[in-house]
Amino acid sequence: MEVKDKIVIVTGAGSGIGAATAKHFAKHQAKVVISDIREDKAQEIADEINKDGGEGVVIAANVAKFDEVEQLVSKTISRYGRLDVLVNNAGVGPKNIVRTAEYTLEDWDNVIAVNQTGVFYGMKLALKQMAKQKSGNIVNIASLAGLKASINNLSYCASKFAVVGMTKSAALEYASKNIRINAVCPGYTESPLLDKLLSVRSDMDQRLKSMIPMNRYGQVEEIAEAVVWLASDSTKFITGQTITLDGGISL
Repeated sequence: MEVKDKIVIVTGAGSGIGAATAKHFAKHQAKVVISDIREDKAQEIADEINKDGGEGVVIAANVAKFDEVEQLVSKTISRYGRLDVLVNNAGVGPKNIVRTAEYTLEDWDNVIAVNQTGVFYGMKLALKQMAKQKSGNIVNIASLAGLKASINNLSYCASKFAVVGMTKSAALEYASKNIRINAVCPGYTESPLLDKLLSVRSDMDQRLKSMIPMNRYGQVEEIAEAVVWLASDSTKFITGQTITLDGGISL
């Protein structure tokens, strides 16, 4: 992976796919800003990276708040002088898995604020800097739920479809500016979000695996590898794409 010395921000990097992605960037000698709403969790990942000889710093941020994302980007630029890669990973699911008519306003507003508006905030601010430096790369973490219907999951599905659309629109706008923007769409991946889904009913694990041709869930490290690959100089002619990692379920 050609990401050595790149300055990278990963949001939602305190656990799951974000943590694995931050560590994978560091493994390939990028300088990683680990951001999460939970500063203590982000610090744990930074400590692990630094202990292993990498470079990881913590800048906490709630991506649903524009001023905090603005501080995240400005502090990164103040420290390093540039921003090469932004990984918009921070995301949440609804508290209640119910049909549309029963959906709460709280679940709708919270999921859209983090998953959709948070990605917009990150892209808006990162692209201003990347346009100035005439280079950059954004990888948005979407979902299989951003490519196909997801029952009892309206806000999450809506937010991830939006991420795919925003990725393609912005990629078209900035393709001539030496800025690439792509999305990764994981299927069911072992993470806190999957744990919550599996807790809904006792047979959920069996039901989900029966739909996956590979008969297993994805690993966060597998998603991280795809993210770092898209952010690397090995993929200079790829932009506006969605890379699906789902064990074949979309087939």
